[in-house]
Amino acid sequence: MASLSSNTLRSITRSSGCALAFSLGLLGVAHAVQDCDIAGQHVNPANGNTTAGKSGLMQCRDRSTGELMREQQLQNGVFMGTVRYYDKGKLIKEHSVNARGNLDGPAKEYSPDGVVLREAIYDNGHETGLVRSYYPSGKLRRASFYDEPNERASVEFTERGQLSALRCGDKALLTPVVDDARLCGFSEGPSQVELFDNKGIVRSRLSYVAGKRVRSEDLYDNGKPASRIEISGNQRVEQRFSSEGVKRGQTTSLVTERGTIKQQEQEFSEKGTLVRDQVWNPSGEPVQDDSYYLNGQPRSKAIYSADGDRRLIEVTEYHDNGRRAAVGRFVLAGRARQTPIGTHQRYSEAGTLRAESTYDDKGRVTRERTWDADGNPERDDEVFADGSRKAFAK
Repeated sequence: MASLSSNTLRSITRSSGCALAFSLGLLGVAHAVQDCDIAGQHVNPANGNTTAGKSGLMQCRDRSTGELMREQQLQNGVFMGTVRYYDKGKLIKEHSVNARGNLDGPAKEYSPDGVVLREAIYDNGHETGLVRSYYPSGKLRRASFYDEPNERASVEFTERGQLSALRCGDKALLTPVVDDARLCGFSEGPSQVELFDNKGIVRSRLSYVAGKRVRSEDLYDNGKPASRIEISGNQRVEQRFSSEGVKRGQTTSLVTERGTIKQQEQEFSEKGTLVRDQVWNPSGEPVQDDSYYLNGQPRSKAIYSADGDRRLIEVTEYHDNGRRAAVGRFVLAGRARQTPIGTHQRYSEAGTLRAESTYDDKGRVTRERTWDADGNPERDDEVFADGSRKAFAK
């Protein structure tokens, strides 16, 4: 619910007579024209001449119904102190403002039935300490701890009273709302926390040590894990699962002050067999990239290396029977471009050499050779820059 300073209130009032007209839509109250007075003397909050030097409690009523809509204290002509808002004669919001018009001190909001929906303490416009919000039933919905200018810890509950969200601070801050010393792992070692949805179903399982989340697990509707994250020292492992409980992916990262650096990423088939395995060094540069057929045989292997300023990759491809199908080296130019260099070879499923291409340092093919299925030479061509060729001179 929005809060209005005295300056804001003045900007939305009418300037004629003693009538105060402003839209209370900001407060969830219908538009109304109000008449205001202090101890029976008419005043217009939009006209400083009518409030100059006055002190007391200003009351504003709906002109058509006479219902009380607002009360606000003045001190020597300055709107300062208690502010209350009403809807159909019922208190819906109360707080205090300082001489600057900023919220200062306790503040509460209420439902039409008088149930407290929110309570907080402000310091010159900033929330400080514990802030609580409630369901219309009166049960606690959310609690958070503010230490200017940021929220440092929070907890949320379902209407059933079950924990639905938790954010830990660097120490226990949410007492007496919850025992976050225990929930956040400050007092009894690693904690075990379950988070529920509105239907009462467990959706996550968390573990904290000294306020830091070291393990989290999100669950499918059937209760099986959808994802799992574990942090141990400077290593972070994230796993992803199918709804049948089969692991489909795993990423291992190095945790640093600046963030995480991926070290290994694995992908798995629907049946759980490994189909790809990538590895990076601590600097985040690729080291190896292997892929596999569903029958478990290797599909390709890529090994990264350096030659001076050049980044090289040697790629070996395989037939699904496990025999080598092709091999060659490339120079990495950017993230995606690969320039072939040296001799590249292709093999039959039986393991016989069938073709060979030789590239120069610019990636241009200079020689091509082929063999038949029995290993006998078929062709040996010199290839020129324009694509023409002739039999290689012996």
